Amino acid sequence: MNAVQPFRLPGHIVLPEPRLRFGSDNARDVDIHPMEGLIRFGPYSQGKLSPVANPIRIGIVAPAALEDALVQQMRELDQSHQPRERKQYLPPFPSFEKVFGVRLARGGSASRIILSDDLDRQIEAAAAPHVVLAEALTRALFALRNARDSFDIVVILLKQIWGPAFRGTAGDDFDLHDYVKAYAASEGICVQILREDSALNYRCRCSVAWRLGVALYTKAGGVPWVLADVEPDTAFIGIDYALRAGEDRGQRFAICCSQVFDAEGSGLEFVAYEADGVHMFGRNPYLRRDQMMKVMSRSLAIYQRKHSGEPPRRVVVHKNTEFRIDEIDGVFDAFQNTDSIELVHVQQSCGWRGVFIAGPQQPHGYPCYRGTTFQLGSNEALLWTQGNLPSVADGKDYFKEGKGTPEPLLLVRHAGLGGIDDLCRETLALTKMDWNNDGPYDRLPVTLNFAGTLATIVKRMPKLQPQSYPVRLFM
Repeated sequence: MNAVQPFRLPGHIVLPEPRLRFGSDNARDVDIHPMEGLIRFGPYSQGKLSPVANPIRIGIVAPAALEDALVQQMRELDQSHQPRERKQYLPPFPSFEKVFGVRLARGGSASRIILSDDLDRQIEAAAAPHVVLAEALTRALFALRNARDSFDIVVILLKQIWGPAFRGTAGDDFDLHDYVKAYAASEGICVQILREDSALNYRCRCSVAWRLGVALYTKAGGVPWVLADVEPDTAFIGIDYALRAGEDRGQRFAICCSQVFDAEGSGLEFVAYEADGVHMFGRNPYLRRDQMMKVMSRSLAIYQRKHSGEPPRRVVVHKNTEFRIDEIDGVFDAFQNTDSIELVHVQQSCGWRGVFIAGPQQPHGYPCYRGTTFQLGSNEALLWTQGNLPSVADGKDYFKEGKGTPEPLLLVRHAGLGGIDDLCRETLALTKMDWNNDGPYDRLPVTLNFAGTLATIVKRMPKLQPQSYPVRLFM
């Protein structure tokens, strides 16, 4: 009787943590740590031709009882702060001006909107509290249209007791955050929404300062960092969909958002396309060939406008559902002058897990390393974008999520040639490009992170124009 042979998996590799470039012109001035890089070299757009105002003028929308607290919150950004959490990762915050090279200032008097003292009672008494709060914020933003030259960003502060109004009633998919973002974006107003519990009352002021500081600088038009090691003349595009009902019963429209990044991973703009008569496979919408060609053609126009009319030499498209044949053909129709096109399905749930073994039958106390990649075939690979990351914690074990066993992403290439390791390396790098937080990475690449967020917000806009939109309006 033959002995049972153990099943052997093919070898794996651990990709190095992607490097970021900041404000220095020296090619060697890079860092894998977003915050440390900002402290050492300043933001990428510093000293370049950029639309960042100095000072950045802040308008406010706040309840009267919390106006002073919000003003104090903004003044905190002028101060230094020591971390009280995540000390192995989070560096001290020097001050907004020392990090970003520009100041923050109060906007003109017309950019100060104080909400009614009676709003608490109205929300508590309303059968649909979300409608009351949404209308109050909409009126405030409408008033700010006439003061557009007196501010750059509007900070909206929400009371903790308004929590029941942040979501709709049963059967209503209303989301206050998305509603306010959609309305403000339609008016060309960039907003930063703060919640009393997670901003004013959060115990680690250093963490709040970093998150709010990076977000405000980005929303003012700045670029904190970009990727340091990427193939030139490459365009990264992320596609996501959201469904909304039409006026006719049973009719559904797919809002397709396409987010375009250049070779450095710097976010450009995005297009939103409303497609009627969409095909459904299960719960997922798919575009026809002509619809996909329109979306990609508009994405191409964004890239060319930012690169002196030149098309990308290489295009990588990320999507969180598989590519159907019509969609593949539509992409190739749009990029006829592009040398290389790679279409990648980034699958979030794949059933795989990985445990790092420290010794004989002895699991390590931390998960496998972030950047672990495991090739399943010529066009499929597992990629752990979450995991142990000692390189950002002075060589000590560090798992951002704190607990659990991270699930890898499954990358499935539907078109394109070349090594699958290169796709994994780029995907891993793009997980470091979300400028709306202070963490070392996200689970998803920013192509899909932003496209998904944009799709859920844009579907609440009453009318979509055939134009591109700045991403910062929706962050």
